[in-house]
Amino acid sequence: VQLQASGGGLVQTGGSLRLSCAASERTTSTYTIAWFRQGPGEDRSFVAATRSGGSLTSYSDSVKGRFTISRDCAKNTVYLQMNSLKPDDTAVYFCAYTTRGLILTTIKRRTEYNYWGQGTQVTVSS
Repeated sequence: VQLQASGGGLVQTGGSLRLSCAASERTTSTYTIAWFRQGPGEDRSFVAATRSGGSLTSYSDSVKGRFTISRDCAKNTVYLQMNSLKPDDTAVYFCAYTTRGLILTTIKRRTEYNYWGQGTQVTVSS
């Protein structure tokens, strides 16, 4: 599976962006798809994830209430709607995918995902 992330850009504080992650083929019936981000000089960190069937969705505390992850299964695409953006949200955003249905204790772990997109830059100016 190849993942293509897009939708990044430059936005002012308080603005919004919607990221897209398109999969090259139909996802398996069981999967988990996630967004991670990596700021300058930082490790890649969890942002949001959703499991197949919508049975589990998880967000990092730093984006909860501002970001929303959603899926369009017909288009093999997952989205990350980002509202009320802050300078601290500046990072390269990566989508990630696994054919396993992860659970609460594993869904935030970078090592659980074996397919990664190339990343899209989000810059929030103050």
